[in-house]
Amino acid sequence: MRDALDATPYDALLLLSFGGPEGPDDVVPFLENVTRGRGIPKERLKEVGQHYFLFGGVSPINDQNRALLDALRKDFADHGLGLPIYWGNRNWAPYLTDTLREMVADGHRRVLVLATSAYASYSGCRQYRENLADSLAALEAEGLQPPRVDKLRHYFNHPGFVKPMVDGVIESLAGLPEEVRDGAHIAFSTHSIPTASADTSGPAEDHGEGGAYVAQHLEVARLIADAVRERTGVDHPWQLVYQSRSGAPHIPWLEPDICDHLEERHASGAPAVVIAPIGFVSDHMEVLYDLDTEAKAKAEELGLPMRRSATVGADPRFAAAIRDLVLERASVERGQEVTPCALGALGASHNLCPVGCCPARAPQPAAAGADSPYA
Repeated sequence: MRDALDATPYDALLLLSFGGPEGPDDVVPFLENVTRGRGIPKERLKEVGQHYFLFGGVSPINDQNRALLDALRKDFADHGLGLPIYWGNRNWAPYLTDTLREMVADGHRRVLVLATSAYASYSGCRQYRENLADSLAALEAEGLQPPRVDKLRHYFNHPGFVKPMVDGVIESLAGLPEEVRDGAHIAFSTHSIPTASADTSGPAEDHGEGGAYVAQHLEVARLIADAVRERTGVDHPWQLVYQSRSGAPHIPWLEPDICDHLEERHASGAPAVVIAPIGFVSDHMEVLYDLDTEAKAKAEELGLPMRRSATVGADPRFAAAIRDLVLERASVERGQEVTPCALGALGASHNLCPVGCCPARAPQPAAAGADSPYA
């Protein structure tokens, strides 16, 4: 971690997240925001919303972002980094445009953005950048001078993101019955996306089939599995698996699905499984429903002992990692030589998304990249 606590030229940090409903009456309007432009009938959205209604219509993501905000503010204050932190969402209050408007009113001109997505993909990076461009355009239309925004690099292999997940897997293994513990398989789970989107994620020519999205997840899975082996002395079999598919059946998506994987592991004689949701920063709805509800029910049906390890959430090591990334990017912007902090073979990700990175189906303006109209 860096010692020089100088965030210049930045004067604020924006936590940018997905958002989620805070009560039953919010569920359908929230889903309308998420699916805007797709023409999905309200009755269908009510069916999809059943996942939320099982939990009282409340997504845990907003409270988890509040906890992360508290952790970041505490870490910054404890280390003397006087950088104010704001929070805006793509799909629910506090809305991104409202937060950026507030930041402009408070006099902020250079803003760093922390997205609650650690990996490269359209939905995990470029779509956030498109939302930023939309909000900056809205401010401009109101006669305001939009701030310059830069996005922190992908942090999938930063030790402050990886090490808490290593601890989570080890704790989950320890929670299994002793007679099945050493033979347990590890299923590293992330959000499934269309294979076409995966193949073009990141600078696609650098990664081949599955793009940066698959390569980065595989790297994190290897890092965790290696660390678990070093600390426990047991080499657990592992596989990258997927969850939360939501697309049309005729479109190929990344596989295997977590529930299919549990059936396969059971059929092959695996005595137990630990599910590690490495693709998610916090225990939001897709973790609570797809893993803690559906996958848990599948494991119980099979009689397969299963534990689900924790996401990073508001772990102090993750807050410290964000501080490190802020100081790293500030040093780069000041023209100083920087040694980025990253584990594994892939190295640190790019600071500036190149043109054509994680392309959308229909080209749209995207901020905080080489093709940004707001440089």
